[in-house]
Amino acid sequence: MREIQASALTEVVKRLCIEANCHLPKDMQARITEARAGEDWPGACEILDRIIENYTIADERSVPICQDTGVACVVLQIGQDVHVSGSIADAVNEGVRQGYSEGYLRKSVVRDPLNRVNTGDNTPAMIYYDLVPGDVIRITVAPKGFGSENMSQLKMLKPSDGVEGAKEFIVRVVEEAGPNPCPPIVVGVGIGGTFDKCALLAKKALMRSTDERNPDPYYAALETELLARINALGVGPQGFGGKTTALAVNIEAAPTHIAGLPVAVNINCHVTRHKSEVL
Repeated sequence: MREIQASALTEVVKRLCIEANCHLPKDMQARITEARAGEDWPGACEILDRIIENYTIADERSVPICQDTGVACVVLQIGQDVHVSGSIADAVNEGVRQGYSEGYLRKSVVRDPLNRVNTGDNTPAMIYYDLVPGDVIRITVAPKGFGSENMSQLKMLKPSDGVEGAKEFIVRVVEEAGPNPCPPIVVGVGIGGTFDKCALLAKKALMRSTDERNPDPYYAALETELLARINALGVGPQGFGGKTTALAVNIEAAPTHIAGLPVAVNINCHVTRHKSEVL
């Protein structure tokens, strides 16, 4: 059994909070560059140029890419042969507290959804735990802004709706979102599971690199088809028209009940941020 001090988690989470907010992943930079090369609408080209300039400045100066530095979503893949000395949740939240303070990141979390009092340090984080084989912990921090989060939807479809019903729902969610999630977007899709599991699948889909397609050829083809249909909507960068409404569609699926077909769509803006480290 490998022993890890909780304080080690704090240091990693702190670092990842800052890095994720200041340095756009290389795969996202590549998708935006490809989109710029494929655009011919002057307005879309101008917006994509400004997006590229923005993330380049953020990267060079280590400043936030976006003013909405998000709620800290933290996924912990914990090896079954690891024992953490101390409270994991406390360690993660301390890392978020330190990262958002030392990185001069906006504090966007309220203690209660109705009373709306800011916690002042961006805690608590949204923490997700997965038990996996091995003796390491893989930590992923994905700051999630709410301009795009607010455009997300989940629907409990009927099995008879089938794949066509799922596709119609996914495309409709993006169409209804319009310019609000700051396109070009990444569309995370969860299919199957239960109500809550489906939403988590969509969230985790956003953390998969856009360089990777779903390993199942059926879902890989569906990702490609949906991306083409979404871009045919013509919403375009920041909603001013163009060929690029979405940069990628990532789908994750899970077994479900014979009576259900849950589908969740979690939208992220072009600042789809996530950083990982293995401890």
